[in-house]
Amino acid sequence: MSDNLRPLLAGNWKMNGRLADLAEIDAIRSRVAAGAAGQAQVVVCPPFTLLTEAARRCGGSPVGLGAQDCSTAPCGAYTGDISAEMLKDAGASFVIVGHSERRAGHGESDALVRAKAAAGLRAGLNVILCLGETQAQRSAGEALATVAAQLEASLPEEAAPERLVIAYEPVWAIGTGITPTPTDIAEMHGFLRRRLAERRAGGERIRILYGGSVKPANAADLLNGADVNGALVGGASLKAEEFMAIAAVYR
Repeated sequence: MSDNLRPLLAGNWKMNGRLADLAEIDAIRSRVAAGAAGQAQVVVCPPFTLLTEAARRCGGSPVGLGAQDCSTAPCGAYTGDISAEMLKDAGASFVIVGHSERRAGHGESDALVRAKAAAGLRAGLNVILCLGETQAQRSAGEALATVAAQLEASLPEEAAPERLVIAYEPVWAIGTGITPTPTDIAEMHGFLRRRLAERRAGGERIRILYGGSVKPANAADLLNGADVNGALVGGASLKAEEFMAIAAVYR
C-alpha cells in the first residue's frame, strides 16, 4: 500500500455464481459495514446475471459493484453483448476490461481493450484495466516491455486519474498456484507508477492493483509493498470468509 491512495479490493467472480451465491455478497456487505476492510474500498464483480439483484442488496452499503466486461457500443444490433450504459443502469460503478482471459481466450487486442475502457468511461463507470505478461515473455526478459506496450496502447487518453485503476496480473500466476515474489511485484508496480507519472497528468493518483493467486495466506506479503494500492482477487473472492480474510490486511 502506498501513495496515500485509498486501497481497492475488487473481487472478480468470473463465470461463477447463481442466485444462491448472493448470500456471499450479503455476508461481504455485512462484514464491510462492520469495518472488516478498514479504510479499503471493496467492489464485487459478479456475472451479468446477478448484477441487478446484487445492486439491490448492496444499495446504501459501502460495497460497490462492478461488471467483468462491456461492449464498445452504447446500444444496437449486437446480439449477446452488454453495453457499459446497461451496466450502469443495472447498478454497476466499475467495469473490468482487458483481463488476460479476454485477451487470450477471445482474441481481444489492445485497441479493442482501449475502446472498451473508453466506453466504460463514457457511461460513467470506473475502469479497471488489466495488464500482464505470459511466462514465455517473462522468461525472455520481456515482462516490462510487454506491460509497457499494453499500457500505452490500451489506456484511453481522455481518462481522469480518479476514474482509472490499473490491475497488474501476471498471466503465469492466474489460477496456477504460482505466485510472484514481493520483489517481482515491487519491480513491476514501481515501473508502472513511474510510467504513469511520466506520461499522464495525475498519473501518480491512478491506483495500481496486484492480481494473481491472491489468498488469505499470502495477502500481507503481496499487498503491503510500495505502489501496491490493492488487489484484483479471483477465486478467493467467491467466499466471503476468504475475501474478508484478504481485506483484513487493511484493518
